[in-house]
Amino acid sequence: MSLAIGIDVGGTKLLGGVVDDDGRVIARLRRETPREGGSALTALVAELVHQLQEDTREKISHIGLSAAGFVSADRERMLAATNIAGWTGVNLAEELEPLIGSRIIVENDANAACWGEYRYGAGRDSRNMIFLILGTGLGGGLITNGELFRGAHGTAAEFGHMRLNASGPLCGCGARGCFEQYCAGPALMRHVEESIAAAPERAFELLRYGDGTLAGLTGKHIAAAAHDGDRIATTAFKITGEWLGLGLASLVVTLDPDLIILGGGVSEAGEILISPARESLRRNASFSGHSLPPLVGAALGNDAGLIGVADLARG
Repeated sequence: MSLAIGIDVGGTKLLGGVVDDDGRVIARLRRETPREGGSALTALVAELVHQLQEDTREKISHIGLSAAGFVSADRERMLAATNIAGWTGVNLAEELEPLIGSRIIVENDANAACWGEYRYGAGRDSRNMIFLILGTGLGGGLITNGELFRGAHGTAAEFGHMRLNASGPLCGCGARGCFEQYCAGPALMRHVEESIAAAPERAFELLRYGDGTLAGLTGKHIAAAAHDGDRIATTAFKITGEWLGLGLASLVVTLDPDLIILGGGVSEAGEILISPARESLRRNASFSGHSLPPLVGAALGNDAGLIGVADLARG
């Protein structure tokens, strides 16, 4: 059995796990991400690696690290760490290898999750697959002919910054109308706010899912309300799904995938989001002479990133 370690670093938490060659997580750890990031975070990653090795009583040499941001083509350096302080421009492989005593590969979090779903999750029967993570932003990964496509500089599949509307909302990247401005978590909340502004008398029932205020409402609250039939919540997911399908229509005609997988917190709403997205994709897709690819939810949940990057570390 070939064991590998995957460490998935997010803005608020680190997930670490030992993964066998069937994609099973046989040991796991979770830690809070240090706010200061930088060297403190690097040291914590090394600590998790050592602890996982102790827990399994194995010297594991295949180690992978995934994080949100742009990663260099050689899978060593964070070119830009979007939600992690002190890691932009840092050669993580160079800093970590003396601390852990092994080579480590660094990968974008969406690429890692994409690979995890392709190898062990909802994409196991695919060869050409689009993967989207819908969370605070919109991340993406792409499988072409059974290989993870990383592009010339290692930064391919940043679908969230494909522009849908040049006059749309301002994105954190500096452009307007990016895909993630219509489909990610903040967009879902904006659709709710717009519906409440148009019909405030309908908001009472929805706000009860949180603390009674709009500020106390989360994506999980909106999903629960939508499942219970709340009109504002279901409308917000319908609008989000319609924009999602519109963006996917452009990706499908460009990339010709055999499967599309949706992951991330927003997608956990299930068919309340996926069904309108599927219909929008059908309505907006250009004629291609063949059937559209299935659009399905991810299977591995929060483990996709650590499972995927552990497997990528095997080489």
